[in-house]
Parts: sequence; structure tokens; C-alpha cells
Amino acid sequence: MKSVLIRQYERLIEIDALLRGRLRQTSASLAESLEVSQRTIGNDLRFLKNRDAPLKYNRSKGWHYIDPSWRLPTISLSKGELFALILGARMLEAYSGSAYVSQLRSSIERLSELLPEQNWIDLQHLADERVLFRSGANMVNLDPLIWESLLEASRAGRRVWIRYYAATDNKESERTIDPYLLHIYRATNPYVIGYCHLRNAIRWFRIDRIKQLKILDESFQRPNDFNSKTYLDQIFQAEVGSTLYQVAIWFDPSTAPFLRERTWHMSQEVTEQNDGSMTLYLKAAGLNEIKRWVLGYGKGAKVLEPKELVDLVKKEIKGMGVYYDI
Repeated sequence: MKSVLIRQYERLIEIDALLRGRLRQTSASLAESLEVSQRTIGNDLRFLKNRDAPLKYNRSKGWHYIDPSWRLPTISLSKGELFALILGARMLEAYSGSAYVSQLRSSIERLSELLPEQNWIDLQHLADERVLFRSGANMVNLDPLIWESLLEASRAGRRVWIRYYAATDNKESERTIDPYLLHIYRATNPYVIGYCHLRNAIRWFRIDRIKQLKILDESFQRPNDFNSKTYLDQIFQAEVGSTLYQVAIWFDPSTAPFLRERTWHMSQEVTEQNDGSMTLYLKAAGLNEIKRWVLGYGKGAKVLEPKELVDLVKKEIKGMGVYYDI
């Protein structure tokens, strides 16, 4: 019985999010999005109405809230749980740009009503003065409407048209894409990963470089063989490639300790040498990101394989030498 109630509560949260979205919702569309029957959706909507949800249906708007300020009943939170949410909000505000700043602040303030006022003031002071999140120069300025539209289109399986600025070519282009998933890389670079109908392939698009976006009336389905975890595990940092390479990089004894501190790739294996040096092995698609990463360690790193990566590094070093009269 408890698991049934949990599933219904999770459904209600999804229904609430869809009703607050920009797409028109009917009982049929809600049932399709949540993969349940229209009868189940009907029961859920009646459940909400019986708890004073200001729901109404008409032909033009579909199901919608007459009073958008209404919220689902909340559960009680402990002081520690609320503090964890405050820290999460600070982190998102620092690293994800401006997309959810106002919503985060509003949500935390609503949750604060669950605690005595002095406890809330103490938590705010602790979060502001003792735990700081800084993104340095990497902060991006996200358009909240574009971010939310992409999230909605991805959830509803709707194709989108975008006008996109490509920094590599320094020009804009129009694309139609199927947004499979949203991915925030290095905590500050937000991407939408999906099928590009211009290139007939899966591509990554920096969301802050999308200048315009329209949700189309065309639906899409993610291929059954597309697994987001498997797909991302093959990529080094943020480069998409069509060929999977076996990579080997040697790091000298003074550089190796910094490499041991982290896991750099899901496929990595390490061989330790007696002199304190190490060799890192991994399998990844795309070599340009690996090239830039390796060059960041200067003479402390040497690419052993593949030959294609060795050649890329040599070419880059030769090009740099022009600037330094080498």
C-alpha cells in the first residue's frame, strides 16, 4: 500500500509540473507523458480537486490552474534537511547561471516557513558566511525560457527548432533537433544532447549559445539503443566523436600525484612505475579535448597512443613554437 501511495505522489508531482509548463495538457497527453491510463489520470485529477487544487479544463488551455500560486501540500523538513537544500540552492545559483535563481529563492523561502524564524535566520547566516561556492570566470548567463522550454520538450518528446551560434565557425545556423537529455558539464557548461536533423547525427549544443527556440508540433522518440550513461561514459569531457580510441598517457613523478587524486574517465586504468610515474589508460571518442587536457600538464605528460593523438599534440606544440621563437 505504501509503494502505491509513493507512486501516486510521484505522479502528482509530474502532473503538477506538466500543468505549469507551456504546453497545453489534456487527459490524453498527461497519460502519454506519465505512461499510465487516462482513467488513472482522471483519478489523480479528482484527487487534486478534492484537496482544493484550483483546476479547470477548457478547449483552448486544456487542464490548467486558475490560481498558479497554489502549491501541492509539502512534507515536513528537519533543520538539517532544510540546510542541505539551502546549500544546494547556493551551489546551483553559483554554477548554473541565472536560470533558476528566482525559483530557488522562492522555494527556499516557502520551506523556511516550516521552521521557527530564529532557526531560519541562523541557517541563512551559516550558509552565507561559512560555506561559499565560487565558479570563477566560468559562470554562464542562461535564458530561463530557453532552458525551461528545452526541459519541457525533452520530457514531452517534442522536436524543437533553434537558432544556434557556433563559436568554432563564429556564425549562426538554424537547426531542428530532438532533445534527448540536458547535461551540465564541469558544473557550468549546460548542453542539450540530441539528434540533429541537419547533420543526421547526435550532437551537443551549448544551451547558452541558443539564441532562439521554438517547440514544434512534431513528436520524437529516443532510440531504444540510446543509453545516456553508456553514451556519456565514452566521451572525454565534452567532445563527441565517431571513433572510439584506446588512449595511453604517461605522467612524470612530479605530476602523477595530482592525477591520482581524481577519476578522469569511467574507463580509466592506471599502471604505476617504480620511479613514481604512472601511465593512464582510457577509451574515449574524440581526441581534441584530450589534446587540450594533456597540454595543460606541459612537460609532465607524454602521449603514448594513439598515433592520431600524438600527431595532434606535436602539431599543436609546433604551432605554439612560432609565438615563442622556438
